[in-house]
Amino acid sequence: MKVLVAVKRVVDYNVKVRVKSDGTGVDIANVKMSMNPFDEIAVEEAVRLREAGAVTEVIAVSCGVAQCQEALRTAMAIGADRAILVECADELQPLAVAKLLKALVDKERPGLVILGKQAVDDDCNQTGQMLAALAKLPQGTFASKVEVAGEHVSVTREVDGGLETIKLKLPAVVTTDLRLNEPRYVTLPNIMKAKKKPLDVLKPGDLGVDVTARIKTLKVSEPPKRGAGIKVPDVATLVAKLKNEAKVI
Repeated sequence: MKVLVAVKRVVDYNVKVRVKSDGTGVDIANVKMSMNPFDEIAVEEAVRLREAGAVTEVIAVSCGVAQCQEALRTAMAIGADRAILVECADELQPLAVAKLLKALVDKERPGLVILGKQAVDDDCNQTGQMLAALAKLPQGTFASKVEVAGEHVSVTREVDGGLETIKLKLPAVVTTDLRLNEPRYVTLPNIMKAKKKPLDVLKPGDLGVDVTARIKTLKVSEPPKRGAGIKVPDVATLVAKLKNEAKVI
């Protein structure tokens, strides 16, 4: 069984992002980029499933600029067998990415598709759900445990009231949460091996997908600076300030 894993190149989560002076977006010039942390968890889970014998091949996929090859090489260093880059210089919104992934699902016929539940740059949390809808596949989101047995996959997912376990018939779409696993440390020998693994480059036109943006960003601005805290003499004063000044009660 094949597993398709989606990987996104984002600003490294340790970097403090800055908004461009004209408010058109986030400044990524000379900023460290890396694989989306949730996608790293997805790659690790796919590799663990292969090591357990439930999967025969792990294919990493990324959609975006040519530099996304770096994230794909990292995925192959973790253990992915090969990679596919859908190269596009334009901004790719969740629906466009879901359409590209759906085209690759039709082409590769994987038994399982694993994605990070969201990207740390836009926090949309939409691509996995849109892909499941477009491909008409069952989905298990926010997975904290994944078990493949025969033609089914059991997904333990985090919900508001605790944990919920669902059983899906393969093929299916799974999105990963932080508690699913801890990605392994990428060693230098595996980084060198990843350079020799196959990486195919496609264009959206090769897959017959229109990636035109449907949403327009009007303005990007930083959140207001947090004000200094104050001390209050008693509970009555605290309640009055919460009610009259903060207006939260």
